[in-house]
Amino acid sequence: MAEHFDLAVIGGGPGGYVAAIRAAQLGFKVTLVEKEHLGGVCLNWGCIPTKALLKGAEVSHTLNTMERWGFTADNLSFDINKLVDHSRAAATKLSGGIEYLLRKNRVIVFEGTAKLTGKCKLQVSTKNKVISINAMHVIVATGARPRELPNLPANRNIIWTAREAMTPKNLPERLLIVGAGAIGCEFASFYADLGSHVTLVEAVDHILPTEDKEISQLAGRAFLTRGIDILTDSLISRIAITNDRVEAEIKNQGKTSKLVADRVILAIGVSGNTENLGLESLNVEVENSFIKTDQWCRTNVVGLYAIGDVAGAPWLAHKASHEAVICVEHIAGEPTSKPLNRTQIPGCTYCRPQLASVGLTEQGAKQQGINVRVGRFDLQASGKAIAINEPKGLVKAIFDAGTGKLIGAHMIGPEVTEQIQGLVVAMGAEMSDEQLSKTIFPHPTVSESIHESVLDSINRAIHK
Repeated sequence: MAEHFDLAVIGGGPGGYVAAIRAAQLGFKVTLVEKEHLGGVCLNWGCIPTKALLKGAEVSHTLNTMERWGFTADNLSFDINKLVDHSRAAATKLSGGIEYLLRKNRVIVFEGTAKLTGKCKLQVSTKNKVISINAMHVIVATGARPRELPNLPANRNIIWTAREAMTPKNLPERLLIVGAGAIGCEFASFYADLGSHVTLVEAVDHILPTEDKEISQLAGRAFLTRGIDILTDSLISRIAITNDRVEAEIKNQGKTSKLVADRVILAIGVSGNTENLGLESLNVEVENSFIKTDQWCRTNVVGLYAIGDVAGAPWLAHKASHEAVICVEHIAGEPTSKPLNRTQIPGCTYCRPQLASVGLTEQGAKQQGINVRVGRFDLQASGKAIAINEPKGLVKAIFDAGTGKLIGAHMIGPEVTEQIQGLVVAMGAEMSDEQLSKTIFPHPTVSESIHESVLDSINRAIHK
C-alpha cells in the first residue's frame, strides 16, 4: 500500500532540504528522498569543504609572507591529510545539522533512490525495501555532477573531478586544470598556495569568462604574478597517461604544444542529474540534461517541479535555496510569493584575490542598449587594504545613466565575498546612486571602496 504525502522532494541538497523544511513550516506532510548525503554536493563536496581547504591555503600564504609582519620560524611542516581531514569534518558536522533540522520539522526522510512511476507517484528503493509514495506535489532537486570530456580517459587517480581534487593524498608537483571558471580558479589558487606548479587551460580568451571582463583580466594578472600559467583560447586535444603522469596536447590558434603534469583537474561545467528518474515516461521537458521550468519552478507536467542545479544555471546553492522557498510558497498559495529575480543573484569566487559580483556586467549592459555610468575605485587608495597588505583590487559599480539605478557591481580584492551583499541589498531596495552616495560607510574598512566607486560614478570621488 502506498504512503501518502502532500509533498515529496527528491534530493537533499540546498534546494531539496530547504524545500522540505519550508513546506513543513507551512503545514504540509512532507517526505524527502536522498540517496547519499544530506546537504548534497554543496555541503559535502562543494561549497563548504572547498572553503575549509582554501582557509588552509590562506594560512600557507600568511606563513610564506610572515617576515613582512616581523615573524620568523624554522622547521615548518605541512600535512595535506590533516587539512583534508578538517575539510571532511566540517562537511560531516553540517550534514548532521541538516538531519536534525529535518527531524525537528517532522520531515520523513528515506535514504535511497526515487523514480517517478506516474504523475505524483514515486517508487523509493532503500537498502531493505521498496516503498510506493503518492504525493500531491513532487519537487525534483537532484542537482548536477561534473561534466566530463569524451576525449579524456576515465581515471580518477590521475584525472580528477572536483571530488578527487578535494581529497588528495599528496600534493602534485605539476597540476593541469582544464577550465578556468570559478571552480577551476579556486583549485588553481589552492594548489598554487600550497606549492604546486599550476597551469590553467581555458577555451575562451580570458579566465573567469562569466565575470565582468575588466575584473577577470585583473584576476588573470594576479594569477600570473603568483606563478600560475594561463593558456587561453586553448583546447585539450589529447591526453595520454604514462607512468603515473599525464602528457597533454594543447591546441591554440592552430598550433599544438605538449604539457606534462602529474595530475589533471576537470573543471568544465556540470551536467544535470536527470537519469533514472522516470522523467521520460512522463515526457518531462529536458534540455541539455537540465529540466525546463517556468518562473514558479513548474515543469510541463502538472504537479511536478524542479529546483536548483538540475533546473539549470546559475549553479549556485543560494539560488537553489531561494527557488525552493519560491516553489513551495507558490504551491501553498502564499500571497507574498514572487518569482526569482535573476539579476540579483550574487556570485562569489573564493580564490586569491577573491571576486564577487551581482547584476549586469558593463559589456552586458551595453549589449542591452543601456546607457551606463561606471564608477571605479582602486584598492591602492584604500587605507585598510594597504594596512593589511592587500592593495591589489578594484570595486566597480554600474548605474543606468538615465535613472541612477544600480544595475551591476563587480569586485576583486580581500574579502569581497563578504561585502557584495551590501550591494545586493541596495539593488533589491532600488537605491539610487544619490542615495548610496549619502550612505555612511565605516572607516577604516575595505567596504569604503564601495562608497568611493559610487561617488566616482557621479564625479564626486574624494580619494581618487
